[in-house]
Amino acid sequence: QVQLVESGGGLVQAGGSLRLSCAASGRTGSWLHMGWFRQGPGKEREFVAQISGSGASTNYADSVKGRFTVSRDNAQNRVYLQMNSLKAEDTAVYYCTARRGPWAIVSTAMGYDYWGQGTQVTVSS
Repeated sequence: QVQLVESGGGLVQAGGSLRLSCAASGRTGSWLHMGWFRQGPGKEREFVAQISGSGASTNYADSVKGRFTVSRDNAQNRVYLQMNSLKAEDTAVYYCTARRGPWAIVSTAMGYDYWGQGTQVTVSS
């Protein structure tokens, strides 16, 4: 089993930055590919970014490309989401996710095996 705990959410003004962190515990390692999803008010959960177990490969949703950066520190069992130039439409609960198996571009929630509880990000305009 893998446990995921997010932190770093909060209230920020439009144009500002936040860095989310996800601490992984349990059966973790460089074989575990990680991702971030978000769910805004009245919206479905949507893909944000993913990163391979080694950190060599990443993939982003078009809506965040160029503004968000996903990274990981396998020694610390942590994954990060650096969010810059935040917009009001980025307001959502952000979830850390993990999946096993070979690396692949996976942007559907069903493709992930483990989920954190989420952290709220609110961007005021």
